[in-house]
Amino acid sequence: MKALTLAVISGAALVAAGTLAARAQDMADMTFFITSAGSGDGANLGGLAGADAICQRLAEAAGATGKTWRAYLSTSSENARDRIGAGPWQNAKGVVIAASLDDLHDPAKNMISKETGLTEAGKPVNGRGDTPNQHDILTGSNADGTANENTCGDWTLNGEGSAMVGHHDRRGLDDSDAAKSWNTSHPSRGCSQEALIGTGGNGYFYCFAAN
Repeated sequence: MKALTLAVISGAALVAAGTLAARAQDMADMTFFITSAGSGDGANLGGLAGADAICQRLAEAAGATGKTWRAYLSTSSENARDRIGAGPWQNAKGVVIAASLDDLHDPAKNMISKETGLTEAGKPVNGRGDTPNQHDILTGSNADGTANENTCGDWTLNGEGSAMVGHHDRRGLDDSDAAKSWNTSHPSRGCSQEALIGTGGNGYFYCFAAN
């Protein structure tokens, strides 16, 4: 009986070790996530360079090293779609959210949802119906990934202004295309942290591995 018990324990340990190894590999292979935190200063991310640095720091802390990470954010001089590489991209659990740039910007092929739009740690982000709702993800972009006029001063403002946001959970107040858009749902009420929270967000944004 003792030998059988030890065998069962050993088998369970091997399974657990295998699961942990697979999980670590998924994290290492991750090429897409939603930030688990913003700058804490509203939409003032320190420009694109500051936002990219947040992506890089969070990704490397999670084990996704050896990659160049870029924030999916547009500015008056740069389109979000032009800064994130060609794909494919997968989340922290190995689920492919888009095979290419065209698929990423095709509502029928983009696989970002509440279940797949995970943080760098593989955790879900609160969506509509959760408390608090945090489904507003900063993008400053139109549906095709080009620049929208609402970018909170190219991600340097935390007061007046506005930022275009998308709904990672593809849910809104109605069943419109905008409400279901991951990258262009509506402008925020302002650029401060309070305004972003009041709209239904928390200053989070998408990060993609560009290489």
